[in-house]
Amino acid sequence: MCGVNMAIKFTPSYLKLSEGQFNERIQQLYDILRHCELCPRKCGVDRLNKTGYCNAGYNLRISYYGPHHGEEDILVGNRGSGTIFLSGCSLRCVYCQNYSISILGEGKDISEEECAGIMLQLQNRGCHNINLVTPTHFAPQLVKALSIAAHKGLRLPVVWNCGGYENVDVIYLLEDIVDIYMPDIKYSRRDSAVLFSNAEDYFERCKEAVKEMHRQVGDLEIEDGIARRGLLIRHLVLPEDLAGSEAVLSFIAREISPHSYVNVMGQYYPRSGCPVKLNRRITDEEFRWTVEIAKKLGLRRGLQ
Repeated sequence: MCGVNMAIKFTPSYLKLSEGQFNERIQQLYDILRHCELCPRKCGVDRLNKTGYCNAGYNLRISYYGPHHGEEDILVGNRGSGTIFLSGCSLRCVYCQNYSISILGEGKDISEEECAGIMLQLQNRGCHNINLVTPTHFAPQLVKALSIAAHKGLRLPVVWNCGGYENVDVIYLLEDIVDIYMPDIKYSRRDSAVLFSNAEDYFERCKEAVKEMHRQVGDLEIEDGIARRGLLIRHLVLPEDLAGSEAVLSFIAREISPHSYVNVMGQYYPRSGCPVKLNRRITDEEFRWTVEIAKKLGLRRGLQ
C-alpha cells in the first residue's frame, strides 16, 4: 500500500463489522434481488435472470472509475474522490446529463471481485474515498465487493452517492457499512416528480430514507478538510422553482438538522428533448433566492 494511504487515521464503519455480520447483510441484499425491491418502485423482477425498471440485471455494470475532481471540495481534497460510476438508474430523470449511462445503460459488466480490485486501485492512487455513484440498484454486488476489498486492505470511507429515491429497508441494511451518505433531494413537488422522474412518491420515500441516513451517520464530520463520516445533501435548483425548493430546505432544517451540510447547486443545464418547462438554464436571481431561503432557515454549511 502506498505511503499516503498508510497515514489515514480514520477507521471506516465497515471495518467494525465481523465477517459473519458482513455475510449476513450480503445474503439479505441478494435475497431482495430475487424479487427486486431495492428501490421504492419494487418492480419485483427476478434480477438474477431479467432486467428491472432500472435497466440492470444481475451483473454489476460500471461506466467509468477513477480519481474525480468534480465533486464537493471536501470529497475531492487534493487527490480526488475515488468514483465508480454505475450504469442504470431507478429514476431516469428527463434532464439527466448522464443519459447514455443512466438510461441507455452503457458500461462494462464486471464481477464483484473485479470491483473490489478497482476499489483497491483507487486507494493506491491516493483517493480520499470510494464514491459509489448511483449505487442503489447494485447494492448487493457493491456490498460484497466492499467486503472482499476490506479483507484485502481497503481503508477508505465509502460514499453512497444516490438520487434520494431509496427504499428505507435497504438503507437499514447499509448501517455500519456506509460512512458518508450523499443523497439528492430533487423535489418536494409531486407534479414535478411525476413529470420529470415518473416517481409520484419521490418526496415521501426520500424523506424517510434521509432521516434514516442521518440516524446512522449524523451530521457531516470533516477532518483536515476532508469529509470522513456523515450526511451531505445535494439540491439542484430548477427553473421556475419546479423543484419546490423551500419545502425541501425546510424539511432539512426542521426534520434532519440545522447543521446539515447542504450543497444548493445552480448548474442545471437542459438536455436535448427536455419538456418546455425545463428548457432553459436557471437565472442568477433564482439561485440567489434559493440560497437565501436556506440561510433564513439556519442552513449554512455547504452553501456557496
